[in-house]
Amino acid sequence: MNIKVLGGGCSKCETLLKNVKEAVANKQIDAQIEYITDFSIIASLGILQTPALMIDDKIVATGRVLKPKQIEKFL
Repeated sequence: MNIKVLGGGCSKCETLLKNVKEAVANKQIDAQIEYITDFSIIASLGILQTPALMIDDKIVATGRVLKPKQIEKFL
């Protein structure tokens, strides 16, 4: 499983990254987590609001910080 957290490095983006790591640990899933802060890459993926979360190249959330339990539903 490939998980991407996309954002500019702000506190909300950092919180989403932390919550993703917690959700993956809770579900005991083998996942590759990437943190992408390059806005040219973010824009090329069609993301207009950050933070954003992509799982296996599918955008599951933009513009909000999901809690670990919310993220677990997508895993």
